[in-house]
Amino acid sequence: MKMTLAALALSLAAPAASAQQMTQTTALERSGRIGSPETFTGTVFVAPVFGPEMNDVSAGEVTFMPGARSAWHTHPVGQYLVVTAGTGWYQEEGEAKQVMRTGDVVFAPPGVNHWHGATEGTLVTHYAIQAVEDGSAVTWGALVSDEDYGG
Repeated sequence: MKMTLAALALSLAAPAASAQQMTQTTALERSGRIGSPETFTGTVFVAPVFGPEMNDVSAGEVTFMPGARSAWHTHPVGQYLVVTAGTGWYQEEGEAKQVMRTGDVVFAPPGVNHWHGATEGTLVTHYAIQAVEDGSAVTWGALVSDEDYGG
């Protein structure tokens, strides 16, 4: 009897286990775009890495050309930046600008107003990873002025 129940359980679980498969998306298949001038200063290329299918978490690969940066913004659940190439800056409102380099991971807590981007002379690429709350992952503010960027 125990053997029959075990066999039945395995046969019912087998289709469910094979219903999902691993997938791969190549860099060529990911469609990126130039960042909007409403939310970025300078040339920024934004490419999705994955959408919010996994617990409302998404990621994008963002490349900032020298001098480019995001506008001030906040995230309702916070944001991780994983720097994959180059050197950039980030700044929390009211604090000094900080350097981020290849291999660094920067965390912006929920609701903290901040910006990030390239330095004046180098590009930077990072993965931006954030979650959605109440339908939004980011609230955009004002563009970062040249004075604030250079300061």
